[in-house]
Amino acid sequence: MAKLFLLDAYALIYRSYYAFLKNPRINSKGLNTSAVMGFCNTLNEVLTKEKPTHIGVAFDHGKTFRHDAFPQYKAQREETPEDIKLSVPIIKQVLEAMHIPILQVDGFEADDVIGTVATHFGSDGIETFMLTPDKDYGQLIGPNVFMYRPRHGGGYETLGEKEVEAKYGIPTPAQVVDLLALMGDSADNFPGCPGVGEKTAAKLINQFGSIENMLQHTDEIKGKLRDKVENAIEDIKMSKFLATIRTDVPIQLQLDELKLEQPDEGKLRAIFEELEFKTLINKFLNKSEAKQKSEEKQLDLFAINTPQSPEEPKDANFESLKTTQYEYKLIENEDDARRICDFFRTKEFVSLDTETTSTDAISAELVGLSFSVEEKKAFYVAIPANREEALRYVQIFKPLYEDDKIMKIGQNIKYDYEVLSNYGVTLKGKMFDTMIAHYLIQPELHHNMDYMAETLLHYKTIHIEDLLGPKGKKQKNMRDLSPADIYEYAAEDADITLRLKNVLEPKLKELSVERLFWDIEMPLVRVLADMELSGVRLDTDALQETSRIFTERMSQYEQEIYKEAGEEFNISSPKQVGDILFGKMQIMDKPKKTKTGQYVTSEEVLQSLEAKHPIVRNILNYRGMKKLLSTYVDALPKLINPQTGHIHTSFNQALTATGRLSSSDPNLQNIPVRTDDGKEIRKCFIPEEGCLFFSADYSQIELRIMAHLSEDENMMEAFREGYDIHRATAAKIWHEDIDKVTDAQRKKAKQANFGIIYGITTFGLAQRMGIPNNEARELIQDYFRTFPKVQAYMEQAKEVARAKGYAETLFHRRRYLADINSRNATVRGFAERNAINAPIQGTEADIIKVAMVRIWKRFKEEGIRSKMILQVHDELNFSVYPEEREKVEQIVIEEMQNAYPLNVPLIADAGWGKNWLEAH
Repeated sequence: MAKLFLLDAYALIYRSYYAFLKNPRINSKGLNTSAVMGFCNTLNEVLTKEKPTHIGVAFDHGKTFRHDAFPQYKAQREETPEDIKLSVPIIKQVLEAMHIPILQVDGFEADDVIGTVATHFGSDGIETFMLTPDKDYGQLIGPNVFMYRPRHGGGYETLGEKEVEAKYGIPTPAQVVDLLALMGDSADNFPGCPGVGEKTAAKLINQFGSIENMLQHTDEIKGKLRDKVENAIEDIKMSKFLATIRTDVPIQLQLDELKLEQPDEGKLRAIFEELEFKTLINKFLNKSEAKQKSEEKQLDLFAINTPQSPEEPKDANFESLKTTQYEYKLIENEDDARRICDFFRTKEFVSLDTETTSTDAISAELVGLSFSVEEKKAFYVAIPANREEALRYVQIFKPLYEDDKIMKIGQNIKYDYEVLSNYGVTLKGKMFDTMIAHYLIQPELHHNMDYMAETLLHYKTIHIEDLLGPKGKKQKNMRDLSPADIYEYAAEDADITLRLKNVLEPKLKELSVERLFWDIEMPLVRVLADMELSGVRLDTDALQETSRIFTERMSQYEQEIYKEAGEEFNISSPKQVGDILFGKMQIMDKPKKTKTGQYVTSEEVLQSLEAKHPIVRNILNYRGMKKLLSTYVDALPKLINPQTGHIHTSFNQALTATGRLSSSDPNLQNIPVRTDDGKEIRKCFIPEEGCLFFSADYSQIELRIMAHLSEDENMMEAFREGYDIHRATAAKIWHEDIDKVTDAQRKKAKQANFGIIYGITTFGLAQRMGIPNNEARELIQDYFRTFPKVQAYMEQAKEVARAKGYAETLFHRRRYLADINSRNATVRGFAERNAINAPIQGTEADIIKVAMVRIWKRFKEEGIRSKMILQVHDELNFSVYPEEREKVEQIVIEEMQNAYPLNVPLIADAGWGKNWLEAH
């Protein structure tokens, strides 16, 4: 049986583009691929889940008849973002390669084309689905014609006649157009009847049946509503004309022309490879390229591998081992291992990699070591499973690893540093990490080796899944494979890493990030590795007690909520919470609903309703407590390493666009500190046995950086005089003596300080502070009168970014802003806020990294046994031996405050205690 899908191209393209606006998908050529990727993902979902037999994609084409009739039609819409304009031709190429018809008729919108095609085939008995988020299509629904609508938050809903009638409370879907004519449409800029919303419109339609009938009988409309309608007769008529989707577009189509065909695999692969859509290649072409396992064979030390014969299959667009002449050697005895180690020790650098049993460096066991000192030549040393034998092999290479005259090159070398450390080896000498080099050159891109090999070397590596099978429970372990199965994969890693280093090193110089790389990021690798190896000690008894208290309090909140609601329900269900608050208790008049008709009960919504009823505060408390329990209190003990008794977070050095470190497994950067309950979790982090917990953090570092960058005299004076910057700001804004500033004024000044320097809008500040828009506007104006050079700096930051295409920190770390010159105000505004934000947040990140490196070095030089154990944004934490207390505090404060010479003092506050909470 035929099943036809018609896609509204532009609606889906815009939706995809804006979904990725805060985290756009940019490929190595600088192309924003968000819209193309989102559209292709939607297309793939439809093809795989719904399995249509026929399909077509409709596009708007040219100026339409609606513009001719009503010049203001869509006139308020912002300019189409440049990235969307570039994406449309690519999407059309994808559709052509898929043999999917592109439906467009000059002078008509996609709505009209789909309306015509859907009505035609629906009347012929063909089951037809219109894929669009646009509510206007509701008017087309009828026998055999359905809307297939993307849900907010994921998934799709199918709307037929009954669903549309129930959704809008009208007798037939055809009346959706009458509903729109009365309501108007701000998106399309047609007026409707002022003051008439959805409920009133539905009431009128139910009373009169149609706009035409209503306008003939306006005398039957009661009260002020009659005046509203009679004053807007022409607007209502025009609105209905504009809202009506045409079903008579001149387009002739036979059903066979829409039949789903097999794609042109070659063309589609070429397009996706050019776009760097590796996942989509597999999704659409259903061919994950499996590596052909080489025959198990013993190779002597000097064997040469030559490219495979021409008749063997190969990837035409990438080089690979199949097409390249290479020399990769498998080493399986100690004599050969010593020979190659002696050979490497004559070199100035060595590219290295480790093959292990786990991605967790703390628990990983070595399976093999690989090395390369010349492109397309590499060695793989198989390491026995027996621990003693393994240690003997590693000892052979210890002089090489610990030779500080030989540069060590690696991809994510921190991992290799930690694995080798567990075998009694400390990597010494200069280090070059290709992942971090690429991160500094192109921070927004992926930095894994497979991706860099394809984009920088045009080379396709052997992927780990080719060896171990797909991810999941059935995936093999490296230990399960023979050395003959592994050696090419492992040797290739060392070889490709060396080749990448040779490509990336000149680019560091070209972009002036050499010093950032060599002086900050590479020394930091050792610092972070040592912190991860040390780990952090947890007070499990305190966590258990916290768990007991939190669970008890959750139960109390639960009982209070049930009492206030007058019944029991699932507090964790947003639907049930909405039904109780807005359905049963009706604590607000017009509650927001999702597109599926469910009440919105987000934290933001509930916070705005706290004053309405005590149940809201209790629900928020319950949710907050449950999140703390599941995310931290009950989760942290499970992450304790049984061998070390500590938790070992991973610090991610090449992840955030601003340069800040992040952490994972567990994420310790996100432990809440503003609430008392959140602080309870910090109480469970303790120092080593017999040690003290020491914490030091920068005081208002972001504002100090702003003072330095803007050179605003008033702001610099406040910091130089040692005033509380928020009180000083309040005193200047409201012309008060600093001693007379109230806590309420200080709080407002603090919100202004941190909001305004990051380009917050009037509306945003009003929402954050809970004040009217005009008060927020005045506050921003007063702020800029107080700190005029701050405003000048913000404008200058945008201008510099517009000219260069990027913003940079005091250390020349770059944040590329592709949309800074966009003609679309929403897109451009987002980039402009980043132009202001990136130099401040990025410089803060750089400064604390400098401090970490210097503190670590001084601890080593001065024989300090105490350890740095945690970094959280602008805060450093230490486990300190009591006898080193004064020395540690002196070193930490000294290095933090002297990390960079700003125009205002850098101040670090410090505290001591038995745990993290007491110390901070």
